[in-house]
Amino acid sequence: MIYPIVKFGDPVLEKPAETVHEFDTPELHKLIEDMFESMYAAKGVGLAAPQIGISRRVAVIDTSVGGDGSQKLVLINPEIVRKEGKQTSEEGCLSVPGFREEVTRPKRVTVRAQNAKGETFEMTGEEVLARAFLHETDHLNGKLYLSHVSVLKRDLIRRKVRKMIKAGEWS
Repeated sequence: MIYPIVKFGDPVLEKPAETVHEFDTPELHKLIEDMFESMYAAKGVGLAAPQIGISRRVAVIDTSVGGDGSQKLVLINPEIVRKEGKQTSEEGCLSVPGFREEVTRPKRVTVRAQNAKGETFEMTGEEVLARAFLHETDHLNGKLYLSHVSVLKRDLIRRKVRKMIKAGEWS
């Protein structure tokens, strides 16, 4: 099932998601399948459960955007355990459509997470994958990429979004 993407301004995006305690259940597998389907439909490289209105610490990532099934990753209850270097690149978000900003993040990141069976693993990613680990983990912690841009740019985007809401262009 393809879920609509929750947009900036929805309270679910601003609070930490709930930890997952039950693994290998039909509900969890269905959620993961629906998240990949929703992410691909929106042409994204990552999606966190709060972005479809579900406050659970689950994220999916595929930097090939569906082009290479071997790149599909599921992160449940992820934590960033190591960060190295620095990279600055344009970043966007499915929950903030139409806006992209330069964001500086670590270049190499190690995440510790659980898979759908509850098995803990660590994985290191560089550049785009490192950015995706950080971006999706931020979502699960109730943060958007906008928290990494200047206050001036963040306020400008907020004002533009408010105008779009008033005009009925942001739903």
